[in-house]
Amino acid sequence: MINFSSLEKITGGKNLQYISDKQIRTLIIDSRKAVGESGAIFFAIAGERHDGHRYIQELYQKGVYQFVVEQVIENLASLKEANIIQVTSSVDALQRLAAYHRTQFSIPVIGITGSNGKTIIKEWLYQMLSRNGSVVKNPGSYNSQVGVPLSVWQMQPHHSIGIFEAGISHPGEMEKLANVIKPTIGIFSMIGSAHDEGFSSQQQKIQEKLRLFKASHTLIYCKDHDAIDNAISLSNYKSLSWGYSISADIVIESVQSRYIVIYQGQRLSLTLPFSDPASIENCFHCIATLLWLGYNQMAIQEGINSLRTVQMRLELKEGINHCQLVDDTYNNDLAGLEISLQFLTHQHQRTRKRVILSDILESGLPNENLVKLIAELITKNHIDDFIGIGRVLGEYRKYFSSTSIFYESTEAFLRDFDTSELHNEIILVKGARTFEFEKIVNRLQRKVHGTVMEINLGALVHNLNFFRSRLKPSTKIMVMVKAFAYGSGSNEIANILQYHQVDYLGVAYADEGVDLRKNNIALPIMVMNPSEESFNSLQLHRLEPEIYSFKILRALLSYLNDQSLSIHIKLDTGMHRLGFEECDLDELIQLLRKHKNLHVASIFSHLAGADETEHDTFSKNQAGKFKQWADRISDALGYKPLYHILNTPGILRLPDYQMDMVRLGIGLYGVDPTTEGFRELKPVATLKTIISQIRHIKSGESVGYGRRGVASGDLTLATIAIGYADGFSRAFSRGVGQVLINGKRAPVIGNVCMDMTMIDITGIDAAEGDEVILFGSQLPIQEIASSIKTIPYEILTNTSERVKRIFVAESI
Repeated sequence: MINFSSLEKITGGKNLQYISDKQIRTLIIDSRKAVGESGAIFFAIAGERHDGHRYIQELYQKGVYQFVVEQVIENLASLKEANIIQVTSSVDALQRLAAYHRTQFSIPVIGITGSNGKTIIKEWLYQMLSRNGSVVKNPGSYNSQVGVPLSVWQMQPHHSIGIFEAGISHPGEMEKLANVIKPTIGIFSMIGSAHDEGFSSQQQKIQEKLRLFKASHTLIYCKDHDAIDNAISLSNYKSLSWGYSISADIVIESVQSRYIVIYQGQRLSLTLPFSDPASIENCFHCIATLLWLGYNQMAIQEGINSLRTVQMRLELKEGINHCQLVDDTYNNDLAGLEISLQFLTHQHQRTRKRVILSDILESGLPNENLVKLIAELITKNHIDDFIGIGRVLGEYRKYFSSTSIFYESTEAFLRDFDTSELHNEIILVKGARTFEFEKIVNRLQRKVHGTVMEINLGALVHNLNFFRSRLKPSTKIMVMVKAFAYGSGSNEIANILQYHQVDYLGVAYADEGVDLRKNNIALPIMVMNPSEESFNSLQLHRLEPEIYSFKILRALLSYLNDQSLSIHIKLDTGMHRLGFEECDLDELIQLLRKHKNLHVASIFSHLAGADETEHDTFSKNQAGKFKQWADRISDALGYKPLYHILNTPGILRLPDYQMDMVRLGIGLYGVDPTTEGFRELKPVATLKTIISQIRHIKSGESVGYGRRGVASGDLTLATIAIGYADGFSRAFSRGVGQVLINGKRAPVIGNVCMDMTMIDITGIDAAEGDEVILFGSQLPIQEIASSIKTIPYEILTNTSERVKRIFVAESI
């Protein structure tokens, strides 16, 4: 137990206000996820674009009464019940507190680092070791400077072993994480190119990562990686190497489908359930660890047999009866449950929230204590309806609300639950693998054909943060979610953007804005193409129209009849699409000054050639005109609206014209519209379908409508479940288009049909039901678009709304 009174000594800080001693139970770094509870303490972190100090008053109103701050707090008197300590760095204080907490435990702790495989090794070791004890680990890939201390804080007396991964981006970071984790056993997975930009050389990166193991009893690594082996051989680390080299401490021999493992004079024969090199290597790190811990051949093989695929994500899917599902069916522990509940509570598309949860297995806690903690999490996250599945949850149902429902098994739920009770709500489905909750998801998911667009919310947030990193802290961001959020799903994308506190959303038509409002999106919304018919909707739903002509301006003034409304003035500085020109300014100013009920929220223009260097002089002239014209309007109004002229390519290439706000569009979805190759962007959307049927045809036979495809030789033909009605253009016909199956490309043969397409899979190992990638990280959308002489915008926005969108995010 650590109390607030101990923090001065632990962190080196100074109390600004000390009211009464309180226990510290919950560490909070994200104000959006904060729930007021006894023992919660908030670490106010001042970042480049976000400052946690701004939310202290709000958190205090929520019931948080303990704070770690870096600055003196204004209006301290209004926080009359709060304990507040000031430190030099809140992140450093968080790490020091977690490091102190770690010293209270003498259990074995495994520390894992490397460039790839850390999370898989950690999760597989967890699966193997939790069969014989209570294991604490990072939730998901919480391996950062703040993720590691939050993970280590989970350590409790009932745990018998800890497993924590650590990742770094720059020199000096691992030293801090080593003090928090203090691993007794180390694992160095491998070295790769991730975060190369933060280090002067691969050798420096290895040396920095090795700092995690400065106090470890042993360091496990693969001797076949020369750079790692050389670095460890030249160090004083006590190590245990494995590899195919006879000089390794644990020698691996491959014999057909089995592996012979030679260690300390013993020969163990093991079978692995996979054949890809990455999984084999990750598994042998686990095997070496179990050997070090004293496991015998039978126990190791049982552990290997128990391994399950690690899907480090949850999925947001469309459900029956206008519901949404949060599919998190592969794992279930307390830390993962808390993260999944936080994700659920910040989905605002549906107002009612339900959780379907299985028993949590192998937690190490007495069953009653475990269920009490689960019930507390359900209550504090304001879950409306709870369904518990499993003997333990049912036995202690008294800790849940009287409306909660319990079933002995998944089969009983599927047999007895009336799904017609579900309507217009969001449902978290989370269960241990043995409960087979995928059957529940299958029952509750809306049935559509096998073509889906998968939207990676983690990649989207990464891209948002990348663009934010290129802006001044004072520059606001408007994100364009027009055209169904570039085909990605407006409501879900807008919800994640609202959570990450963008400043504005932009839509094309009022109907799009109304739909966002109906799905609980409260951000300011600019409507780019308002019509007279939409004026009532604009006012009713607090939407802000773009005004680009006198016709639309006068019609709006006539409709409002002195009622107030915020508007955005569009100036045409050279795009010549929409907007007021210089000759219109005097009349425009006169109307705006006369009608004070119109508040000009922003003045903006659009660069015609921001994506190409050859137009930079033209862009500069546009920006100059815009600034001059906008200043004339502002001077006449007596206040300064927001100025904005940059779109996605402008943000990337022309930072001098950031002004007050920028408009982020296609770049959010991982598409670089410039020719300069910004590799930091991650693809967000993956369009995928399945193979419906495979057949073999003879040389000379024709394929598809009009017999446009002709086999030049005997070939294997697959029909896939996508066509031009789904947005897969007919322009991909007759070999122009290619798709990806099991990592290999297959060309389109014949014409693309309305709902199906035929592809040549000769020489590809494929089966009916296999996944087919139309575009994604392995088959870039830029390349696909270029093959039919169009742009990624068109490919994304043409993807039909009948194609189901699945939203994925990291879960545990």
